[in-house]
Amino acid sequence: MRQNFLMRSLVTASLLLVTPVLAQSAAPSAEDKAASCGERHERHGKRGMKGERKLARMEHRLDRAVVDGRLTQAQADQFKSEAKQLQEERKALREAAGGQLTEEQRQQGRERFRAFHEKVKAAMKATAPAKI
Repeated sequence: MRQNFLMRSLVTASLLLVTPVLAQSAAPSAEDKAASCGERHERHGKRGMKGERKLARMEHRLDRAVVDGRLTQAQADQFKSEAKQLQEERKALREAAGGQLTEEQRQQGRERFRAFHEKVKAAMKATAPAKI
């Protein structure tokens, strides 16, 4: 009986002493949280972010294409910057028009994005490794 009591006391005391050390080393720092938030996509409601996730998904696909060898890193970076520029131009146009684009402006934007996507697809096909 005494031995069980002594063992339980010893285990409890050691856990109380070790817990702050373990908690300190296991807890993610603010830098780790900031780095991981860029990889995960947060939900922003029904109309939140207005296309931001589309851009993030496309960047992820471009990065995967670099890993697979279908694009070079320089090409992927160029496509990413071009996509951001297209998105910023569309945003600026929307703000200048008071939040609503005309049908003609929407159609022009769609055509520009379609042309961009075709350009990306053509680059991926041109540099894709040959399948055996």
